[in-house]
Amino acid sequence: MEHEKELYKNLKPFLVCKDFTVSQTDFKIGLNEEYQLLATTPVPENLQDFYKSEDYISHTDSNKSVFDKVYQFVRNYTLKQKLNLLNSFQTEAKTVLDVGAGTGDFLQFCNANQWSVSGIEPSDNARAIANKKSIVLKENLNDLADEKFDVITLWHVLEHVENLADYIKNLKVLLKPNGRIVIAVPNFKSYDAKLYKEYWAAFDVPRHLWHFSQNSIHKLFGTIHMEVEKTLPMKFDAYYVSLLSEKYKTGKMNPIKAFYNGFISNRKAKQTSEYSSLIYVIKNI
Repeated sequence: MEHEKELYKNLKPFLVCKDFTVSQTDFKIGLNEEYQLLATTPVPENLQDFYKSEDYISHTDSNKSVFDKVYQFVRNYTLKQKLNLLNSFQTEAKTVLDVGAGTGDFLQFCNANQWSVSGIEPSDNARAIANKKSIVLKENLNDLADEKFDVITLWHVLEHVENLADYIKNLKVLLKPNGRIVIAVPNFKSYDAKLYKEYWAAFDVPRHLWHFSQNSIHKLFGTIHMEVEKTLPMKFDAYYVSLLSEKYKTGKMNPIKAFYNGFISNRKAKQTSEYSSLIYVIKNI
C-alpha cells in the first residue's frame, strides 16, 4: 500500500475530463512527475456502476452500429497478430492467462491453436457470453490456486486496476521463471492524445484509473525486477480512438477527419515511437 500511496503522492493538475459513457460527470487527472504516470481522482466507491452501459463494448458482442462493426472487425483482425506474438516466445507448455478476458474471443482463438488457456473477467455478463463459447473464466486472480503461466496477457486492462502496485506484484507471482507479461495500454504522450486533450477517448474516466507513458511502464515493472523486452505499436487504435474522440468533441463521428488524425498520429509516431496505444512485452528476470 505504501507504493500505492507513492503513485498518488504530489499529483500535479493535468486535465479535467468528462465521463462521456455513463455519468456525464467530471473527473480530475493528475500527473505523477517521477513516474510520468497520470491518475484519475477521485476513484468512485461505486466504480462498477460506471461499467453498466450498453456502450461499454468490451463486455458485449454487440454488432448493431457502424461503430460496433468497426470494433468487431478490428478485434477479429488483431487476434492473429496477438497469437503470432505469443507463438514467438517459443514456450514448451504454452500456457496463457488472459486477465480481463472480456467475452473470451482471444482465449477461444488461442485454444484453437494449441494453447492451454485460463482467464480472469470480473463482469458477470462477459463471463456468461464466454461460457457459451466453452471458455470458462474466473472472476479474479485470487481464484487461481498456485498456478504458473508461461504468458500473462492484459489487453487494455492495466488502466482499470485499482491497487496497481500490488496487482503487478501478484501478476509476477503467477508467472514462470523467464515468463512474460504482455500489456497493451493507451499512451497519453501520443499525438492524438495531445490533439484531443480532454476529449481523448482513451482517457475514459473513471473506468481508466491510470494513464501510462513508456517511462511509467519501465519504472513500475523495474521496481519488481522485470524488464521491458520489446515495445510494439497498436496502429489501429489511433483510428478507433480518433473516431470516438471526434464524437465526444463534436457530437458526430466525423470519420474522414478522424481517419486523417489517426493517420497523422501514426506517421508522427514513426519518428517518436509514441503510438496511440502500445504493447509491452515484459520479461521475468
